[in-house]
Amino acid sequence: MTSETSTEVVVEGRAPTPPGGAPAAAPSAGALLVVLVGTFITVLDFFIANVAVPAIKADLGASAAQAQMFVVGYGVAFTAGLITGGRLGDLFGRRRLFTLGMVLFMLASAACSLAPTATVLVVARIAQGAAAALMVPQVLGIIGTVYTGAARDRAFNAYGLVIGVAGVFGQFIGGALITVDVAGLSWRTIFLINVPLCLVSLAFVGRTIPESRGEGGTRLDLVGALLVTASLGIIVFALLEGQESGWPLWVWEAMAGAAVLLAVTVWHLRRRAAADRGPLIEPALFKGRVFSVGLTATVVYFLAMGSFFFVLALYLQLGRGLSPLESGSVFLALGAGYFGASVVSSRKAASVTARRVAVGPLTLAIGYTAVALTADRLDTTGHVLWLLPALLVAGLGMGLTTGPLTNLVLGAAVPEHAASASGLLNTAQEGGAAVGVAIAGAVFFPTLADAGGSASAYPHAFAVTLVPLIALGLLASVLVLAAPGRTARR
Repeated sequence: MTSETSTEVVVEGRAPTPPGGAPAAAPSAGALLVVLVGTFITVLDFFIANVAVPAIKADLGASAAQAQMFVVGYGVAFTAGLITGGRLGDLFGRRRLFTLGMVLFMLASAACSLAPTATVLVVARIAQGAAAALMVPQVLGIIGTVYTGAARDRAFNAYGLVIGVAGVFGQFIGGALITVDVAGLSWRTIFLINVPLCLVSLAFVGRTIPESRGEGGTRLDLVGALLVTASLGIIVFALLEGQESGWPLWVWEAMAGAAVLLAVTVWHLRRRAAADRGPLIEPALFKGRVFSVGLTATVVYFLAMGSFFFVLALYLQLGRGLSPLESGSVFLALGAGYFGASVVSSRKAASVTARRVAVGPLTLAIGYTAVALTADRLDTTGHVLWLLPALLVAGLGMGLTTGPLTNLVLGAAVPEHAASASGLLNTAQEGGAAVGVAIAGAVFFPTLADAGGSASAYPHAFAVTLVPLIALGLLASVLVLAAPGRTARR
């Protein structure tokens, strides 16, 4: 990684680590495969539950509020705990926290699949999100400290590919599992499938991943952890609940309270850093222009990416009458573009520039524009297959952005703060996706209601909702250009 300061990362079970944080011996590809399984299942569970909500409501007799908490509870717990999870990895070992997180995620997934009531399912989903928050930040921390040079660049791009595949194909996978209805389990299979994946991965963790820690403090900043978790949790919950509840007064009061908490958090972190007491988030991370601007661009990009999946699913299923499996099949066009662009990006990983990364969100904005124009013109009579070329372009934009932007941001972080930096990046990604859904909902549902709320109103509401998402894509491109530099590591 690019850094003017000589640093050392503690890597157990290996030869001593030279300055820069790269281990002396190159690990096997198995380490990358194991950690990417953890990434895949946690991102998949963020999206896959949307498809299963109708089946869950019918089976468990869930109320509308409980149905919403199936999705919101997971997202809030996941997003709010990521930074703390990253810091715990720095302190107690990334492999150890990754293993613990995967074990807890597996148990919570089993609890979801066996839930006898809606209340039990909500609690299990919150536990699932908390377990994911322990596991996921370790992934980028492990990649950033275990791999070096071109191998690290390829690993970061593989990480971006997995995020996109899990998000894009989540609708299809969920629809297929519910439609096939294995052993009459219906929606329960979308959670049960995590159990064998976790068991196989856990069998290889100790064999493939060396233990590593960051430096700079021996105790967890408990006050910082509470402040950050509370602030992020309140913000995400208020935004998601606000668009569902019609933005009542309590939402704005909660947001104001969260803003105060964030100000207190910044003061606390700076004070602890000045005393050299190992703050939860190292303020020095934000002194680098590439990291701070790149992190902001990540938030903006995921606002546009995550929310698109949400409104596209609504448009296809409720506006065009497609089944979950048929709707998921349309998402395959996004996946094809994403996969193709990710393969190209991985081949050029060692020479990624900010200018090249900026092409990704720009392409995304062009794809969204084409989707909006096509959907509006098709109305409810034209065949949805006409959307596929535009969706392919949007998928290309996603594939050109996710992995390279991850590489750009983490390439600016010094190795001893690898897990903390990855916690921040993961928070930007998951939080951006969750808040993006709230933003899209705040445009989509009022527009739909103004047009009468019938199926014929969906194409117009969908097209209008894409306007702010197009603007977000363009803004992300501009922000990336404001963070010049290349991520090649020699």
